[in-house]
Amino acid sequence: MTMQQNQATWFAETFEKLVSNIEQAVVGKTHAVSLTVACLLAEGHMLLEDVPGTGKTSLARALANTVQGSHSRIQFTPDLLPSDVTGVNIYDQRTGTFVFHQGPIFATIVLADEINRASPKTQSSLLEVMEEQKVTVDGVRYPVGDPFMVVATQNTIEQAGTYLLPEAQLDRFLMRTSLGYPDHATSVAILASATTRDRAASVEPLITSQAVSEMAHLAAEVHVDHGVLAYISRIAEETRHVPEVRLGVSVRGCLAAVRSSKVWAAAHGRNYVIPDDVRELLEPVFGHRVLLDPEAEFAGAKALEVLRRIVDGVKPPTAREG
Repeated sequence: MTMQQNQATWFAETFEKLVSNIEQAVVGKTHAVSLTVACLLAEGHMLLEDVPGTGKTSLARALANTVQGSHSRIQFTPDLLPSDVTGVNIYDQRTGTFVFHQGPIFATIVLADEINRASPKTQSSLLEVMEEQKVTVDGVRYPVGDPFMVVATQNTIEQAGTYLLPEAQLDRFLMRTSLGYPDHATSVAILASATTRDRAASVEPLITSQAVSEMAHLAAEVHVDHGVLAYISRIAEETRHVPEVRLGVSVRGCLAAVRSSKVWAAAHGRNYVIPDDVRELLEPVFGHRVLLDPEAEFAGAKALEVLRRIVDGVKPPTAREG
């Protein structure tokens, strides 16, 4: 069943309200906020990657406060254990049985702060739950609920004591984006309200977790023409054959592009996807999935530049194919 136009109009209005609500805490970053909200409604996970002090954590917390559900924050450190994330079975002497105590991963919005500071063993504790929304502890699987979103942050400057996210972990993030520094006018506006130390705390709940699930299901009904699907597939295929690329876009990445494009189209009041929706989202969706050959990186190649060249070389569809 395809989304109706009146539903698309309502979706766009609600989407705009969500973005405006979060912008109370993250001023002047409409595009990054819009991507984060789109990621939530596409039932995906977001990786915020930027230098310190640009508002990554504030964005994640503002999103969590906007959704009237459960929220948790995990500060990733080298000594963090997988059980500190997922939970652990504890022996109850009164009953003589083991009782499962849920970890902080059991929440609607989970902020994984400085995710690259944890060991690979701890990072791997997120692989199952980010893909299947379930946690396995001692052979028993526990659902974390719906909706469920991990918003992870990492800075790109300080690398001492950090661990690179493995390819399998990166591929589970629907999108990656950065905030960057604000422009001059926005900086002045932020400085004028310097007495407000925690801007994210002032963000009030605007939508229930059930409503988020309903919007996600509605966005899934947006129509995608066969030509647009072929366009996404061709771009992904090209990333696997470029000499500079060591690892191209996976099938999971293609599915992420389709899901994201549906939400992006609905957020703009349309019940169908156009090629421009795909192009606008290719960098946040495909950028972290294109891994370059070490020699190409040493020669100065950049993943996003390679991706842009590939996209420019693939002709978008100009007519419906079905």
